[in-house]
Amino acid sequence: MEDVLIRPLEKVDLRDPILVEGLPGVGNVGKLAADYLRDQLHAKPLATIYSKFFPPQVYVSESGIVRLVSNDLAYWKAPASAAHDLLILGGDFQGISPEGQYEITEQVLRYCAGLGVREVYTLAGFAQGRVIEEPRVLGAATLPARVDAMKRFGVHFSRNDPGGGLIGASGLFLGLGRLFGMEGVCLMGETSGYFVDPRSAEAVLKVLAKVLGVAVDFTALEAKAKEIDRIAQKIHEAEQRTTEGPSGSPPASREDLGYIG
Repeated sequence: MEDVLIRPLEKVDLRDPILVEGLPGVGNVGKLAADYLRDQLHAKPLATIYSKFFPPQVYVSESGIVRLVSNDLAYWKAPASAAHDLLILGGDFQGISPEGQYEITEQVLRYCAGLGVREVYTLAGFAQGRVIEEPRVLGAATLPARVDAMKRFGVHFSRNDPGGGLIGASGLFLGLGRLFGMEGVCLMGETSGYFVDPRSAEAVLKVLAKVLGVAVDFTALEAKAKEIDRIAQKIHEAEQRTTEGPSGSPPASREDLGYIG
């Protein structure tokens, strides 16, 4: 098997397609957003990506059928009035090594370049280490003009927001994409980083939908966000109970805990 194997499922002609990448990462924000967009648009499978740089495992379905882990490209043909078709990259894993990240990204970009892709949007989560009730969408871009354009959609740009760099697929698809003549933007939803975050994914996807001019029904994603909110609230309540003393007495004061190093 080759290091990266892209197996086409169909041959299509696309109109100036835009690539949207959303692979597993912090809070699974990018994956949730990309998968939801694919399902909402009823995008069709285009190619399956296998690699030695994915974990050595298969998934087993409820019926006992195995499937080799993979990533997938799907395509959506836009209405005749639109300027761009879409390619949506999702899947099971990012590369498990730096070499794998580079190799997988390069091969996917090379394949997409052959389909006419010149523009890329990567979707990701930005961990803040605390619960975020109203997540902002933070951005990074390949050109100043794209920064200005995204600000009009409410995206926040700051030298400190991305922490000095983007690690993994969300950054590499932009950085390596420039070598293939592609420009683009990374949209990052603020998230605690503690659990899967559909609310952050919704915030990211709402911005992307406006940028791309596509209609998305967010009802199902909002329901997932409410369910996660309920789970988070139960966890918070459980944590509060464990920090209380016997019979609900308050936790020991700072002086009482002074022996702890």
